[in-house]
Amino acid sequence: MNKRMSPRVRPTLVDVAQKAGVSRATASLVVRKSPLVSDDTRALVEAAMAEIGYVYNIGAAGMRAARSRTIGVIIPNLSNTFFGELLAGIDEVIDGAGLATFIAHSGESPAKQDVFVNRMREHGVDGLIVCPAAGTEPGFIARLRDWGMPVGEVLRTSAAGEVDYTGMDQAGGMESAVSLLAELGHGLVGFVASNLNHSARDERLGAFRSAMRRHKALQPIETVIESTHAAAIALAQSMAAQTSAPTAWICHNDVIALGMHKGFSDSGLVPGRDVSLIGYDNVAEADLVRPGLASVATEPFAIGLHAAQQLLHRIDNPDAPPERRTVPSHLVERGSIGPVRALA
Repeated sequence: MNKRMSPRVRPTLVDVAQKAGVSRATASLVVRKSPLVSDDTRALVEAAMAEIGYVYNIGAAGMRAARSRTIGVIIPNLSNTFFGELLAGIDEVIDGAGLATFIAHSGESPAKQDVFVNRMREHGVDGLIVCPAAGTEPGFIARLRDWGMPVGEVLRTSAAGEVDYTGMDQAGGMESAVSLLAELGHGLVGFVASNLNHSARDERLGAFRSAMRRHKALQPIETVIESTHAAAIALAQSMAAQTSAPTAWICHNDVIALGMHKGFSDSGLVPGRDVSLIGYDNVAEADLVRPGLASVATEPFAIGLHAAQQLLHRIDNPDAPPERRTVPSHLVERGSIGPVRALA
């Protein structure tokens, strides 16, 4: 009587991990082509897979994990090129991991933001990256966590410390800007803040106040306007008509700074000669005006890269403690800044 052959047991991911000498989680990242794994580790795991004959069953894995291979991104302002660079950084990582991205524009509306969250949940996204709209309540993030949705905040936070966050170091670039203005002999320095209520506005204004306190010879003046070219043009034209106005200005973002650049120029004042002007975010347009707009570079592409990597890690490690990452900022000097001119 012939002896019946028993079927060969199919190798598992645990077998791969044991063969390669790594954790099961690391082996899982490799088979799903995650960018979070080093090239050396990837090569080690792939060699183990080939040696024991492991084949990744995508269909079965999808049913087990209920993954859609998509993530959602909600941003507040598509008209600002800064957010375009941020999205490019996110897409670099997400596309490289073999996932697709759904993008939504909240228009700074928490209500619209809620609608997009529900739509993305209906489509079964695996996680969300959100730059919270101005006025977003802390309960927004709490609801997402209650639903078990992997989520990360980017640039702004409505629930500091409760979820992953990727943003910028506000202090470094602001200190460089204020220090340079002090060296150039300016005394009265204006800061133009946005009227939108969100954490990045508060952090940037706080960084300005801290830097000014360290330079006791400087006197700060704070102004709040809408973050639009029109409002900034009007402010600059108003300041150009005043003899006691600040000789230097730092703006919350380049939208405001570019508007003030035009407003001063239209009023006969040359940025860098008659008044100094510094923007924030260093968008491409800052180098297109003449004289060029000095601006604090905040590296939105790099922030997007980190935010996407952070979300992929959160999806694979839902119980890991929240992580905060910040990207350094630095001043890019251009012709819109100069020494105080001795006025007749």
